[in-house]
Amino acid sequence: MELLIVISIMLILMLIAIPNMLHLKATANETSAIQSLRAIHEAQIQYDTSYPSNGFACSLAALGGSSSAGAPNAQAAQLLQSDLTTGQKAGYTFNIVNCTKTTVNNQDMITSWEATAVPQAPGKTGNNGYCLDMSGEIRKDPAGGTNCTVPIQ
Repeated sequence: MELLIVISIMLILMLIAIPNMLHLKATANETSAIQSLRAIHEAQIQYDTSYPSNGFACSLAALGGSSSAGAPNAQAAQLLQSDLTTGQKAGYTFNIVNCTKTTVNNQDMITSWEATAVPQAPGKTGNNGYCLDMSGEIRKDPAGGTNCTVPIQ
């Protein structure tokens, strides 16, 4: 009888603790997404400085790359960590979108871009979607998409 009481108490405690743990995991994923967007912004600034004739990168792959593949270049600048260049990290999907291309001296140059981070499973891996523009301002979409209108604090 005592064993049944102990097991019942443990089950009740688990039912209380598991939802809180899931919420903490989603919050940690959101924090990681914001930091990853900041890393993308820094990598874009470095890319523009290193490859001024290209402007900015319009893909995460161009910002990434492996040092074992040789020296950095405009297609693999080696500025982002490899897990972020795949577009999937900590329950979020990352992408660079809305690239504006301008032709200068017969050379295509990316002059503007936006980065997005959306939860892979809204409500589970994260609640908010995040967007970052060239200015470095990060905004969120409480619905978990890319309609980012709310500035983050």
